[in-house]
Amino acid sequence: MEETVEDSPTSAVLLDHCHFSQVIFNSVEKFYVPGGDVTCYYTLTQQFIPRRKDWIGIFRVGWKTTREYYTFMWVSLPVDLNRDSAKQQEVQFKAYYLPKDDEYYQFCYVDQDGVVRGASIPFQFRPENEEDILVVTTQGEVEEIEQHNKELCKENRELKDTCVSLQKQNSDTQAELHKTQEELEILKSTAQKLEQEAKAQKDGWETELLQLKEQNQKMSSENEKMGVRVEQLQAQLSTREKEMEKLVQGDQDKTEQLERLNKENSQLLLTLTQQERQKELEQTVEETLKQEETTTLKKQQALKDENAGLSRKLSENKILYDALQKEKERLERENDLLKRENSRLLSYMGLDFDSLPYQVPTSDQGGAGQNPALIYGNPYSGIQESSAPSLLAVRKCPTCKSDFAGDILDFTSEQQRPQPLCLSCPICDKTFPAKEKQIFEDHVFCHSL
Repeated sequence: MEETVEDSPTSAVLLDHCHFSQVIFNSVEKFYVPGGDVTCYYTLTQQFIPRRKDWIGIFRVGWKTTREYYTFMWVSLPVDLNRDSAKQQEVQFKAYYLPKDDEYYQFCYVDQDGVVRGASIPFQFRPENEEDILVVTTQGEVEEIEQHNKELCKENRELKDTCVSLQKQNSDTQAELHKTQEELEILKSTAQKLEQEAKAQKDGWETELLQLKEQNQKMSSENEKMGVRVEQLQAQLSTREKEMEKLVQGDQDKTEQLERLNKENSQLLLTLTQQERQKELEQTVEETLKQEETTTLKKQQALKDENAGLSRKLSENKILYDALQKEKERLERENDLLKRENSRLLSYMGLDFDSLPYQVPTSDQGGAGQNPALIYGNPYSGIQESSAPSLLAVRKCPTCKSDFAGDILDFTSEQQRPQPLCLSCPICDKTFPAKEKQIFEDHVFCHSL
C-alpha cells in the first residue's frame, strides 16, 4: 500500500470544518465480505479541485477527527480535470488492511489540508447471506468460537491501543521533525552568511595580493631603470677619464715642446752673443720666441682651465654617482620589505611565493656584474659611506638642466685646487675675472629667471 511509502496524514480537523457535498461516493455496498479487496468509487464535483496529497480513509461511524481513520489510501489525480468523465475515480483497499469486526464504517475523502470533502453511507464487513445460513454447532464448538472471539477482541483492543500509541508517537515525531526543519533553516541561513563573509574576505585578500604584485613589479622596473642609469653614468665617467688622460698627455707634450724651445732659445742666445753680426736676427728670433712663448702660455692656461673644468665635472659626477648609489640601496631595502610582506600574506593564504610566475631579482645579482664595460673596475667602489655626509645633494640648473653640486668641495679642498684665472658662463660663454666670483654667480642666476 502507498501508506507504507509516505507519511500518514495527521490532521486533526473537526466535523465543523467539513464539506461533505464536494465528493460523492458511488456504488457503496451495505456490507463487504471479509478476506477480499474493496474498491471505492467516487465522483468529484465541479466545485472541488483535487490535489496530490488528498486521501480516502475508512472511518468507524461516530468519528470526531480525521486522525481516527482505520486505514487510508492516497488518491490519484485525474488526467484531465476539465472533462466530466475524468472526474469518476476509484481507489482499492487491500484485504489485509481492512477491519476484521462487524462494526459500521464509512469512506471519507480528506484533502491535503485535512478538510473532509465527502463521506459515504455506512457499511459493514461480514459474510454474505449470514441471516439465511443455518449453522449447527455443538456446545464445545460454540465455546471454542466464543473463546476465539474473546481472543480476537483482546487482540483488536491491543491493536487499537498500539495504533493510538503509534499515532501519538507519529505526532510527536512530526513535531520534532518540524522543529528540526526550523533548526536546519536557521543553520542554512547561518551557513550562507558565513559563506558570503568568507567570499568577501577572500576577495579582499585577492585584491590586496594583486596590489602588492603591482607594487612589486613597479619597484622592480624602477630598480632596473636605476641600474641602467648607473651603468650609463659609469660609462660616461670612464669616457671622461680617458679624455682626462688624453688632455694630461697633451699637456706633457706641450711642456716638453716648451722645454725644447727654451733650449733652442738659449742656444740661439749663445750664438747671438758670439756673433754680433747676427743681432738683428737675434732680435727677430727673440720676438718670435716671445710670441710663441706667449701663445704657448695662453694655450697652457687654456689647457689648465679645461683641466680644472674636467676635474670639477668629475667631482660632480662622483657626487651624483654616490647619490644614485644611496638611492639604489634605499630602493633595494624597500623592495626587500615588500618581498617579506608579500611572503607573509602568501603564507597566510596558504600559497607559496616560489610558485608565482614572476620573481624579483635579488640585490646580490645586481651588484656583481653591474658594469662589465669597466675593464679596471669602478675606481670609486672603495669609497665608504662614512664619506657621504661631507657631500651635499646634487642640484640641477633650471635653464640648461646641467647637474651641479652645491658647495661641491669643502674649504680645504678649495685651497688645494688651483684657482682658475677667469670664470666662464656655461650658458652664454661670457668670461669674468676670478676675483669677481660673486658677479659671476649673479650672472648665472639671472639666466634662470
